[in-house]
Amino acid sequence: MTLIHDGVSIAEAAAATGVSTHTLRYYERAGLMLTPVDRASSSHRRYSDGDIGWVRFLTRLRWTGMPIAVMRRYTELVREGDSTIAQRRELLVAHREAVRAQLTEITASLAAIDHKIDIYDKEIASS
Repeated sequence: MTLIHDGVSIAEAAAATGVSTHTLRYYERAGLMLTPVDRASSSHRRYSDGDIGWVRFLTRLRWTGMPIAVMRRYTELVREGDSTIAQRRELLVAHREAVRAQLTEITASLAAIDHKIDIYDKEIASS
């Protein structure tokens, strides 16, 4: 989605990111935005392309179960600049391992569900 140069409203940002306006405000209050969200002369929030991209990334982290405190730490490291690249990488590698473990558990659970469905399918077919 290409945005206008002076940003989009909070409703438009919510639509572009797939999160609620409440979540956008929360991310701002929780210190998760890289930079303060711009304000129009009316004091309404104006989200830039960069803000939208960042919220999309934060959303991915949340979907994978990253705690807000860890997201905040990651955001702080990004703000500190290139000297923290190794620390950011380490944080993401650790999170990736946690996500992989979750995937393994979910895959095993899905196999159990599929097995049970197969049993029911056989029962229904033989009735």
